[in-house]
Amino acid sequence: MRPLTEEETKSFFEKLAKYIGKNITLLIDRVDDPHCFRLHRDRVYYVSEALMRRSVSIGRDELCALGTCFGKFTKSGLFRLHITALDLLAQYARYKVWVKPNGEMPFLYGNHVLKAHLGRISDDIPEHTGVIVYNMSDVPLGFGVTAKSTSETRKMDPTAIVAYHQADVGEYIRTMEE
Repeated sequence: MRPLTEEETKSFFEKLAKYIGKNITLLIDRVDDPHCFRLHRDRVYYVSEALMRRSVSIGRDELCALGTCFGKFTKSGLFRLHITALDLLAQYARYKVWVKPNGEMPFLYGNHVLKAHLGRISDDIPEHTGVIVYNMSDVPLGFGVTAKSTSETRKMDPTAIVAYHQADVGEYIRTMEE
């Protein structure tokens, strides 16, 4: 487990900033317990510093995971967020999309959010920005990227895509079946 390099940090924070913006500092500079990001086997983990210090005594081969997995770096060097980061992303999210009950299951099966399934949407969301998808009871279901801005979304027809699916809580079930 090692700290991220300059290039890895830049790629990771750019991806994270699409979803939580400047709230990244709130993740790291916590008053109750300082946390940091560490890389282990191409995966980025969000770990409390106290736990990280204790884990030094465990060998690399024996260590499976530590803290919350935020995502992984692909072979080409791009960063990809995992659904395991949803709780922290939802806590600090800038832009949110709520789906109606009839749109929950299609989203959880990996489909995009359609205008017909849209319950509410945050104001002033720009095009191609990361959003957290909630059900109408404010339970985070996953995250995606907006297809159009909020103002353009209001003028769209019901079958148009509002947000592109990236990850959802149904992935746990789908990957367990494989």
